[in-house]
Amino acid sequence: MNDQAKAMLDMIFGRRSIRVFAPGTVDDATVTKLLEAAMAAPSAVCKDPWRFVVVRDRQTLEALAGVLSNGQMLRSAALAIAVCGDVEAAHDRQLSYLLQDCAAAIENLLLAAHAFGLGACWLGVHPRENRISRVREILGIPPEVIPVACIALGRPGEKKPARTRFNPGYVHYEKW
Repeated sequence: MNDQAKAMLDMIFGRRSIRVFAPGTVDDATVTKLLEAAMAAPSAVCKDPWRFVVVRDRQTLEALAGVLSNGQMLRSAALAIAVCGDVEAAHDRQLSYLLQDCAAAIENLLLAAHAFGLGACWLGVHPRENRISRVREILGIPPEVIPVACIALGRPGEKKPARTRFNPGYVHYEKW
């Protein structure tokens, strides 16, 4: 394996969900780069249905933490990015394509955050209707746009070891 491949795999294996944040901010230029990375993801027929809401307001982060039961870290995060999908923009207006496209964007965003030395945690919103409606209400999201996830971001307040969850029992070759 060459050095570039090793460095890339080390980065992928080193990306972990960070749920404890240290004080500190994330500058606008870094947030823009995170969003650029997210939007570099592939999407079905290049429809790019993803839409993003960047949240820094403490009261809004508190409100999101109140809606997302596993999102208490939003209270100490520097910001959150709500990843949403516009059904009207999705390939064939299909929810499944929208979700796949947003998931690819989310993973790119998470990897970019790790590359910047930031901590991040993916908090699912879709498919729980109560979360969708509350996040939509808190962030003023229009009806044709579906909040898929919120990403908590900030300076990491914890360090986790690199890992892979590779399980050869999950792999089949040629046929099931």
